[in-house]
Amino acid sequence: MKESAAHREPLPLDSTAQLLTRITAQLGTQLKLVSLNGTRRPMTPKPPPPPPPRPALVAVAHGSRDPGALRTVTALLERVRELRPGLDVRLGHIELNEPLLPDTLSGLPDGGGAVLVPLLLGRGYHVKYDLPQAAATAPHLRTRIAAPLGPHPLLVEALYDRLTEAGWRASDAANRGSGVVLAAAGSRDPESAADTRRTAAMLSERLGGVPVVPAYASAVAPTVPEALRALAARGRHRVAVASYFAAPGRFAAQSSAAAPGIAAAPLGAHPAMARLLLLRYDQALAARSRAIRRELATA
Repeated sequence: MKESAAHREPLPLDSTAQLLTRITAQLGTQLKLVSLNGTRRPMTPKPPPPPPPRPALVAVAHGSRDPGALRTVTALLERVRELRPGLDVRLGHIELNEPLLPDTLSGLPDGGGAVLVPLLLGRGYHVKYDLPQAAATAPHLRTRIAAPLGPHPLLVEALYDRLTEAGWRASDAANRGSGVVLAAAGSRDPESAADTRRTAAMLSERLGGVPVVPAYASAVAPTVPEALRALAARGRHRVAVASYFAAPGRFAAQSSAAAPGIAAAPLGAHPAMARLLLLRYDQALAARSRAIRRELATA
């Protein structure tokens, strides 16, 4: 038989002390919202959650047996850190030097992000194949791949400064016997050669119309000696070699040795190079943000 409502056990009541404690606490909370003049204070909003950490900038160098290459790239990344304090800047190599790129990526925290910024001056096999393959070995990261450094006006400024440091004078632009060979690594990828030709045209404009002939240390023609002979055949005998290399190495030394006179140093830790690395990093992040907005708009 069901128990009638009249015979149920009464629910326990708070003691007088407990009730007073609860009432006092509620009054205290309400009084905190009232100013001395009786007006109600605005409620303090909760602070916004901290923004997620910025993806790491992973500079990807080719690697070289020349000990000066690692020193140069390390100095360049120090400049990048000075320009963007707080940004996680790391280095990974495609080959020959440590740390290798897969090792650098494996050292980043799970769930984090990374932007691979190639220290390469044009499109080619490393940018199109090696970097995506390395990114695929790090599924624990959200990885983006930035564009190569070149062609870009900042590279042209660095090339111009390196030529000036090596002895090129502004008066050489008016000398009809002057010319420049832009020595690059070389690639069988036609887009890489197109990027180098574009940089040569930009450098020619920066030099006031002095002819600039691209040449290559490997894979494709012309070589640096061939480009020098071609300029000499046009009456250009005061010729400088501009080093279109990010850091010292075998190809840079080989190209410099072929110069009849002025031979510029590699781009190295030039301030324009540091700014360009950060620009490519920011562009990669902006492109990703635009892609996400397009996905949300079409969802």
